[in-house]
Amino acid sequence: MEKPRRAVVVTGFGPFGEHAVNASWIAVQELEKLGLRDDVDLHVYEVPVEYQTVQRLIPALWKKHSPQLVVHVGVSGMATTVTLEKCGHNVGYKGLDNCRFCPGSQCCVEGGPECIDSIIDMDAVCRRVSALGLDVTVTISKDAGR
Repeated sequence: MEKPRRAVVVTGFGPFGEHAVNASWIAVQELEKLGLRDDVDLHVYEVPVEYQTVQRLIPALWKKHSPQLVVHVGVSGMATTVTLEKCGHNVGYKGLDNCRFCPGSQCCVEGGPECIDSIIDMDAVCRRVSALGLDVTVTISKDAGR
């Protein structure tokens, strides 16, 4: 009997500011080339750096694929490690997006929770990746995107 296939969605961001190509999208495309296990349907998407598009697109991807896992890949010029985020914040966004828009409330989702915590044990993921002996440092953050 064949195992049921599992859906995994991985997103990278589109161009932003002076970055004509966002490195997060390049990384996601490389993952797509490598693929995951044979019983996993990997779906990759480039997400525009636009608040209003994200509000529509991300729920639509959940509805379309009913994924077991969604990973949003981002990059930071200040980061010196691979950073696993424990939670995503809804408030405190002051920067303009590619449409020169910023929510007046500084909230990504009006009326949404202040923070969404991952159900994945990021500390365990960090320990497991570190134990592999790869030449990469993995850290944990509770301050996604800030």
